[in-house]
Amino acid sequence: MKKSTFITTIAFAFVMLLTTNVNAQKFPGLDKSPMDAASHPSDYKVSDKAVKIVYGRPQLNGRSLSELAPNGKQWRTGANEAAEVTFYKDMTVAGTKIKAGTYTMSAIPGEKEWTLIFNSDLNVWGNYFYKEANDIARVTVPATMGDESLEAFSIMFDDKGTMHMGWDKVRVAVPMN
Repeated sequence: MKKSTFITTIAFAFVMLLTTNVNAQKFPGLDKSPMDAASHPSDYKVSDKAVKIVYGRPQLNGRSLSELAPNGKQWRTGANEAAEVTFYKDMTVAGTKIKAGTYTMSAIPGEKEWTLIFNSDLNVWGNYFYKEANDIARVTVPATMGDESLEAFSIMFDDKGTMHMGWDKVRVAVPMN
């Protein structure tokens, strides 16, 4: 091989290597509704969890809650992918027994109560592909109004295992044990 051909081949390979490396490091920006997780027990030092939920955290951004999660219409309980809840043991949720496993969770908000829907379909976007035939449980829990408005939809567990959901001034408590 001639020296000039060899140098051209090496230079081309070097340019391709740099081009590939630069493109591989282009990460997307932050999601407008970032993913979050809540678990019980919520102490990170405890590895033996009873329940964990992974969900998107939409924000009001000057919009009303009634347009984002309207009363009487099924809502994905968050943003983007359907919220997924994993029960690491058989649980009783608002008086209804649910077997250990991973399920999507959606909700039908209401003025005085919310219906939570646990469904066996996984890896779905929102509730666009929802199939009622795959529901494993529906529970109804009271909705109340808080004093403080929450900009981002939030889920947390208290020390007793009750799951609390809040957005704007709406609060929903879901007993789990």
